[in-house]
Amino acid sequence: MSATDKFHLLGEKALTLELPSQFTCPFLYEPHSLALMAVEQVQQYVGTRADWADEMAAGKMLGVLVAQDAEGRLGYLAAFSGNLAGSVHHDYFVPPVYDLLDPQGEFKQGEAQITAINHEVERLENAPELKELRTRKASAEQKMSDEIADFKAMMVQHKQERDELRVAGELTPKQEETLLNQSRYEKAELKRIRQRHDSEIRKIVDEIKDYCSGIDALKVRRKAMSEALQERIFRLFVVRNALGEHRDLVEVFRPLGTLPPSGAGECCAPRLLNYAYNNGLRPVCMAEFWWGASPVGEVRHHGHFYPACRSKCKPILDFMLQGLDVEENLLGKPLDDNGLDEVYDDQWLTVLNKPSGMLSVPGKLLEDSLLTRYQAAHPEAHGPIVVHRLDQETSGLVIFAKDKQTHKALQQQFEQHTINKRYIALLDGLVMQDEGVIDLPIRPDVDDRPRQRVDEVDGRPAVTRYHVLERKDSQTRIALEPLTGRTHQLRVHASHPQGLNCPIAGDRLYGRAASRLMLQAQSITFLHPATGQSMRLDISPDF
Repeated sequence: MSATDKFHLLGEKALTLELPSQFTCPFLYEPHSLALMAVEQVQQYVGTRADWADEMAAGKMLGVLVAQDAEGRLGYLAAFSGNLAGSVHHDYFVPPVYDLLDPQGEFKQGEAQITAINHEVERLENAPELKELRTRKASAEQKMSDEIADFKAMMVQHKQERDELRVAGELTPKQEETLLNQSRYEKAELKRIRQRHDSEIRKIVDEIKDYCSGIDALKVRRKAMSEALQERIFRLFVVRNALGEHRDLVEVFRPLGTLPPSGAGECCAPRLLNYAYNNGLRPVCMAEFWWGASPVGEVRHHGHFYPACRSKCKPILDFMLQGLDVEENLLGKPLDDNGLDEVYDDQWLTVLNKPSGMLSVPGKLLEDSLLTRYQAAHPEAHGPIVVHRLDQETSGLVIFAKDKQTHKALQQQFEQHTINKRYIALLDGLVMQDEGVIDLPIRPDVDDRPRQRVDEVDGRPAVTRYHVLERKDSQTRIALEPLTGRTHQLRVHASHPQGLNCPIAGDRLYGRAASRLMLQAQSITFLHPATGQSMRLDISPDF
């Protein structure tokens, strides 16, 4: 199959557009006009496929890569994540890096062996022999419980009779000894009853353990086979970069000290770049967009563009983009040093106005942060300093403590929910209800950090109060008060379909990327730890 089978020419109109000077940074970008042109054609094509309508409506990530061929012609490649209509091969889209669905392939053959073990485990776990053993155990436990209950009832009756004899008159020493011996005997007999039944139950438990040891051995074998298969498969996912170097996914993830996570290599970006490199196409720009309904728990909006996922794709793309001149990821670039914006400062604490784009504390890849700049400006601050944080892309008020006692007192106020914070946000879309409360539990998306997702079962409680301030030009200015403090809480509650269903403007993770996230911690109220004074600090929104 030649490159032209998947390489779709953009036509004369594309020639009037200026090529980007650098390739797209897949983790923070605004789609280039050429990518938008390609996306429009992909959307038109998908719209013609009535046989895919239901699956596409349920939600799918799609991607485009604009490229030039050896003759200098401008065109694009298209891809989807995972599989589509039960296949990874479709005429319009590039093939996968490795075909997991090939019935004769390593994955399907290994999966069949593991499935056979699953069936044997299921058969043994549901076998009549095991059910009979468990029934015997339950019956023996019930028999012990009943006999002990009856014997205890008799002991209570005998004790009552002994007490009545003692109350009725003086007992001779011999009579008292007889009563005591009865009590001692019954206590010893109760212990013997327990021991007898325990011995019988232990024998049945040992039989169950012996039976289940075979099941456990199969499970250990299954786990070993699964891990070995996973590594063999990721060895078959071989990707290239612009330097012509090849590397399988096990090698790609080795510096991280882990095997690739499930699903690595099956997203759009690796497929697109690999096909381009393997077919002599020069990448120009790319974009990934969501089509259809949002997945349960996640936040994806139809037609919105999204960055590549970090846990599965970043290590792969860090390798595959080598040799290309790629746009700088501005999230990893220090902001210009314009000095600290101190809203309030005394000998105990400082309240700062953090700019959008700055980390609250140093990160793995970026040392520059509000904390490092504060420490340079305030060498007198010592001990724990950071009382709370804001997301890198959120601007607004942050409290820093200058000593351990102040830090502890402010932390206690946060724990007791006596510190009130008010945020101002600009939402894409109109919120029709004037005010209300959003109650959606949240947990991290372990497959796509730092994204968070709604999870009614395993999520932590997250509650936000909101009040609409203004509606204008299909946007809503809104006040948000978080009653809990979960990561990305306001961003998820604003964008999720069960929340406000209106993402915060500029939200690259849950909405549409822009020059900045339109979210600011605008007001904070607390008791001064040293003076006891009620403090309320406000700033004007900067958007």
